[in-house]
Amino acid sequence: MPKAGRTLLAALFFSLLLATAAAQTGARARDLGVPFDGTPGPLNAITDVKGVEVGETTLISGSGPLKVGVGPVRTGVTAILPRGHNFKDSVFAAWFTLNGNGEMTGTTWVEDSGFLDGPVMITNTHSVGVVRDAVIAWRVKNAPPDDDGYWWSLPVVAEPRCAGLTDIHGSHDQPEQFFHVR
Repeated sequence: MPKAGRTLLAALFFSLLLATAAAQTGARARDLGVPFDGTPGPLNAITDVKGVEVGETTLISGSGPLKVGVGPVRTGVTAILPRGHNFKDSVFAAWFTLNGNGEMTGTTWVEDSGFLDGPVMITNTHSVGVVRDAVIAWRVKNAPPDDDGYWWSLPVVAEPRCAGLTDIHGSHDQPEQFFHVR
């Protein structure tokens, strides 16, 4: 994998992790001292990159002490589509493990091929599998087939550790919630 591809994916993933922290304070990655090269786009956002689309679904309910299966619930999913809804063109990709903690599916294909086919999804700790399955189901229904009339998918789904922020054991995330990520 070319160094530029590894750097881009590393910066993307690091930016997403920082976005979670920054969202609570309103600070941007540059404001936190992350030394990005170049000049920010008009929105200073990942969507300033031509063709990139981002959607999200947020689930918020309950308050008070944690009760498994009840809440409080502070979860959801973010979808990053590097080519928008164009599934015919892959993007160069790479990945790395920052600290050996956290789950990210689909990385073996990215490492072996150097390509990303489809979205990068981010969800809570115990919803990685549910979101992976939802991406496959959505693509079966919506994505055009390859030249041979068939395609396969190994979705990239990552999680930030969010125990303490939400009821990760409560299975609040369900596939139908993510078919409409906007």
